[in-house]
Order: sequence, then structure tokens, then C-alpha cells
Amino acid sequence: MNDRDLREDLAAAYRLIALFGMSDLIYTHLSVRLPGAGNRFLVNPYGYLFEEITASSLVEVDADGHPTQPAAGSVNPAGFVIHSAIHRVRHDAACVMHTHTLAGMAVAAQTQGILPLNQISMEFTGHVAFHAYEGIAADDNLSERERLVRDLGHHTAMILESHGLLTIGSTVAEAFYRMYYLEQACRIQIAAQSTGAPLSLPGPATLARTYAQFANEADKGQLVWTALRRKLDRDQPDYRD
Repeated sequence: MNDRDLREDLAAAYRLIALFGMSDLIYTHLSVRLPGAGNRFLVNPYGYLFEEITASSLVEVDADGHPTQPAAGSVNPAGFVIHSAIHRVRHDAACVMHTHTLAGMAVAAQTQGILPLNQISMEFTGHVAFHAYEGIAADDNLSERERLVRDLGHHTAMILESHGLLTIGSTVAEAFYRMYYLEQACRIQIAAQSTGAPLSLPGPATLARTYAQFANEADKGQLVWTALRRKLDRDQPDYRD
């Protein structure tokens, strides 16, 4: 993909995160690595609602978080710490998404991670990394980047304790697919726990089989992403601006 295509994909992701109720006012952040040398990536301008993001408003920054061109706004320091950490080391992580949702933060306050309460959840059960809380991920604690990457390991999703959720993908479509369904897994978990009824958990063999079925899916999320882009083109075409 060229820079323009990536800008439109990432702007679409911001709009969709807002559309599905996964934004946190002006906070949290999504990023995508740009092709070429220098480990450049795009993030949102700090102070904009996700529903306001357009392709041209995204800020291009270098590996140290400095804008590489005139930008509509500054960059969230916490966004730089989290995203630069992963983009620097995980070269398969073309896109990184981080959210503060009610369900995600509720599960991030629990110790057992994602429970296998539904087949949606079973794509993630036992395959989500965990990072202990160290305070706000600001640029006065750049050493946290090393621990973030260490804790993420080879996984493509992570729970940030007392904080929220994180997913990565080789494309924006893949990272969004994982974030959408990780969020759904958290919502299912909180809803099921809130009933107070005993929880039904499948056995290890069923969990392994279901996870393998999900893992064998090709072009993860691409059909969904294409459909969602069509929806945005109908309802919010200015995201391409």
C-alpha cells in the first residue's frame, strides 16, 4: 500500500472505533507504519475526536515521535511510547490499536484474562498477552517500552492491566478485526459475570480445536473491512479528505 491508501485505511479505523463506541473522547490511539526506511508511522493529532479524523489530518512521526511534516496538531505522548515501542521491534505490526473501553477496562481489572465463554472469546483465550500497570505511559518512562514489547512477545493482542486493550495486525483491517472481537469478548464476559449465574467453560480439547479453526482463516478481517469501508463511503465519506 502507498502512503495515501494507508492514510485512508487508518482514518477509516478511527471513524469505526468511534462508530462502535470504542473511543475515549480525545484519548487512545491507532497507528500504522509507513513504507520505507526510518520507522515512520501515522497517528492521530492530539485533541481531535475520533469522529473528526480524516486522512489528511493524521500526523506522520519518526521513530522518536517527532512530526516529519507540518501537522494539524501535536501527538499524545502516551501514544508515542506505546506505539513506537511495538513498531520498533515487531516488524509484523504494521498497525497497532489501543483502546480504553468500559468492557476492556473492566476485564483489565481482573486477573484471569479472557474467559472462554463464547466462540468469539475462544479466539483469544490463552493467547492474549498481559502487561502490568506502571502508571500513565508517558515519555518520562521510556524504559517501559522494553517491557511492553517483552510482555507482548509473539502475541497479537494484549491486556494492559488497569488500563485497556491493545491489538496489532499486518494490516489496518487485521488489527481492527482483532480489536473489534477482543472488545466483544470483553463485553460478553462482563455481561455473563453480571448475571451471577454459574459460567459454562468448555474443555481444553474444544478450546484448542476452536482456536485452530480461527487461526486457519485466511485474510483475517479483510471481507469485514471491505464491507465497513463501503459503509463509511456511504455515511461518512469525508474520512477520505
